Amino acid sequence: MLTYTIRRLLLAIPTLLFIALVIFLLLELAPGDPMAQVPLTVPSEVKEQMRDALGLGEPTHIRFGKWMWQFFVIEPMVWSDATFGTDYATGKQRVISWQTRSAVMDIVVQRLPQTLWVVALSYVVGILIALPIGIYSAYRQYSVFDQVGTFVTMVGYSVPPFFSGVLVIVIFSVHLGWLPSIYDTTHRVVDWDSFVIQLRQMVMPVMVLALQTTAQISRFMRASMLDNLNQDYVRTARAKGLRESTVVMVHVLRNSMIPVVSVIALGVPQIFGGAIITEQIFKVNGLGQLLITAIQANDVPMVQTVTFMLAILIVTFNIIADLLYGVLDPRIRYE
Repeated sequence: MLTYTIRRLLLAIPTLLFIALVIFLLLELAPGDPMAQVPLTVPSEVKEQMRDALGLGEPTHIRFGKWMWQFFVIEPMVWSDATFGTDYATGKQRVISWQTRSAVMDIVVQRLPQTLWVVALSYVVGILIALPIGIYSAYRQYSVFDQVGTFVTMVGYSVPPFFSGVLVIVIFSVHLGWLPSIYDTTHRVVDWDSFVIQLRQMVMPVMVLALQTTAQISRFMRASMLDNLNQDYVRTARAKGLRESTVVMVHVLRNSMIPVVSVIALGVPQIFGGAIITEQIFKVNGLGQLLITAIQANDVPMVQTVTFMLAILIVTFNIIADLLYGVLDPRIRYE
């Protein structure tokens, strides 16, 4: 297992470098110029100086190398005068946002906690709800619970976040007045009362994101359980006199989790993609809103960075899923 893990990690390095190169070149070839928003009254020589200050006059391979360096050097930025500006406190060079003239990774680190509050919690809640629903629906196939669960999950999977988000705002904020419709990003948790306020403002965005997670994973869990419940080893275990709970929750569940692990692992980047829309609806000042703002402002360094972070998530959780296969299925050997 250790040898396989090291081999996968080493293979992930050139994979991520290739993905980073593709992202960088695609956005470099995209139309748009950071000088387009500069007033026409500004002389052309001044615009050239501004372009040089943003680092646009350097060769492409130099800018790519400096952009990649930001993922390994994350230090406090005091002040910078270029896209790959110098931190005069440490002497380090950083990738700078065209829009804010601040270090890209500093902005990402500031926004990340807001996204994790909503996205991470919604994904955990969605999984914890989806797995029992899928297991019980498969065990009680065609029961009332199964029929209702199938209907609810299909509706949840079909309704997009931009509709369900507005719907819950109308119901719980406008008509009932139970929950705040806008996420207060300036709120800080310092005591129990502030923690309760934080939970109240997280309920609706977490609900919207968890709905699709629950719908997707519960359907996969149900299908996988049904496939294993009809296998010969289940009939053999029952014939040996094992308790039904042991047969279902130990033997069947373990084998059924193998394909579901892939869905859960690969769903992490997908839930971050859904957060882009949800954060816009509830005004969550997270990475999703940051990406939309950067796209609208043609802030190429910021778009490159956030996009590459999603690529890192995909590669990382692919490796985690492959490692979990060996834990769940004893037939898989990595030696």
